Parts: sequence; structure tokens; C-alpha cells
Amino acid sequence: MQISNGYTVHLLEGLYCYLRRLLFKVLCVGTVPNHIAFIMDGNRRFAKKNNLAEGEGHKAGFSALLSILRYCYELGVKYVTVYAFSIDNFRRKPKDVQILMELMRQKIEELLQQESIINEYGVRLHFIGNISMLSEPVRVAVDKAMRVTAHNNHRVLLICVAYTSRDEMVHAVYQSCKQKWSHLNGEEPSKAVKNGGIEKVKGIEDKVEKHSVPPPSSCSLIELVDFERNMYMAVAPDPDILIRTSGEARLSNFLLWQAGTCPLYAPSSLWPEIGLRHLVLAVLNFQKYHHYLENKKEKKKHKNF
Repeated sequence: MQISNGYTVHLLEGLYCYLRRLLFKVLCVGTVPNHIAFIMDGNRRFAKKNNLAEGEGHKAGFSALLSILRYCYELGVKYVTVYAFSIDNFRRKPKDVQILMELMRQKIEELLQQESIINEYGVRLHFIGNISMLSEPVRVAVDKAMRVTAHNNHRVLLICVAYTSRDEMVHAVYQSCKQKWSHLNGEEPSKAVKNGGIEKVKGIEDKVEKHSVPPPSSCSLIELVDFERNMYMAVAPDPDILIRTSGEARLSNFLLWQAGTCPLYAPSSLWPEIGLRHLVLAVLNFQKYHHYLENKKEKKKHKNF
């Protein structure tokens, strides 16, 4: 009986995978987003709602992340960015922060396992934010993850930890001033620090339009290209879709600079409850307004120049 049940489950899983890929082929008739960003909101509320132990909501959220990553990569999305830990989260109780740091370390190690989705799809990991604020074990895990996946160039997963847009902008201004000062004094401009000193994705960064900018201006003023070159998120194009779960229509200090012309999709489901239907609806909404948003981007680009 158990063998029969196992065979049935395996058959249904295969059928679901086949139908999902057919659905993605239909979606690919329209424009497929190049970059989708997620604010993973609602893990703690999910745990409370289902009477789960402390930390179980985040574990369920990690499982949801793996599923949504698979859907995105099957669809053909090259870049996925997730908001994993805000600088503001350090204001929580020290015990809660410690639990989250340890959970983060464990999940980073799980991502690096041989059979993980990272190796299956050739995903390069970037950790975005002020990495120095993380605990030592997490920093070691972050460094290892970026080093081990540095050779991958098919897909990119950007994980924002110890991140806020305000901190990113301050970082960009500081680095821009530092480089401009070195240039004016005839010194070798120091290389901008991005994601703890990790270089951009080889083979993919050439496709990012905003990387095709001239070298720092020789004039004394800091220009827009100088500022954008030193953003943490300079390793990826601006997001095409931003999805925030739990029904909240706030950016919460996430990608404020990059999401100016990006549609926000805010399903009422909590993050561990996110599924295929939410991604499909977000992509359909993106395709509906894609032409209009592209026109806005073009107008903005011409205005800046």
C-alpha cells in the first residue's frame, strides 16, 4: 500500500511540474522580467497564526524561498533579490537577533549543499548590505558562499542582509567622495567596495545596461554615474517587479533608489504561504503595464542626460 501511495505522489508531482512548465511557456510569449525583488514579510505572523515554535516561521519561509526561486529560474528570470534582514532588525531583543543570525548561518550552509537549487541552476550568490554588522560566524558563511559560487554565471541571487536603502546611499556617497578626492589629488582611485569587496558577476554584468558608463568624471563634481557605480546593488539591473507579501504596500527602506518605476505587487498571503499563483499574477500584471513602464524609463534616462 505504501509503495502504491508513493508512486501516486511521484506521478502527481511529475504532472504538476509538467503543467507548470507549460504555463511558463505561455507566459514567455510576453516579456519575461529580468529581475524580481521580494520583501519576505510575515514569517513571525505565520508562526503565531499556526501556533508554531519560535523560529519555525522563518524555517517555513526558507522553504517558500526555495520554491519561489525554482519557479523564477524555470520561468527564465535571471536575477532574484530578497530582503532577508534589515539594519532595523538589530533593534529587536538581543536573543531574537542571535536566533536569526544562527538560523541565517544554517540556511546559507544549506544553500551550498551539492543537491541544492544553487548548484542545480548555476546560481551566483551576492550578499548585499553592510556585512560588517553581521556576527562573525555569519560573515564567515557569507564569505564562503560568495567565494564558492563565484564561478556560477547562469543565475544570480542577491540576498540583502544588514541592509537599508539609506545605508546604501550613504555608502555610495562616501565611496564617490573618496574616489573623487583621490582623483583630484592624482592618486590611484581606490576600487569601490561592493558587497564586502566581491567583484561583479563575470559574463552577466556586461548585459547590465547601467554598467556601461564612462569612467569617473574628471570634473570636481560628483555625478549620477559616480553615485550609481558605488551602490551595493550596482551588481544587478533595477528590478522589474517588487513583490511584498502580507498585504503591506510599503517598501520599508528597500531598494528605494532602484524601484522608482517598478510595479509593486502586494498579495495578502504571508511569506511562507506564497506560491506559484502569486508569481504568475505578478508577471501578468508586469506584462500588462510593461510598455508604459518602459516609456517612463526612457523618458527618465533622457532627462538625466
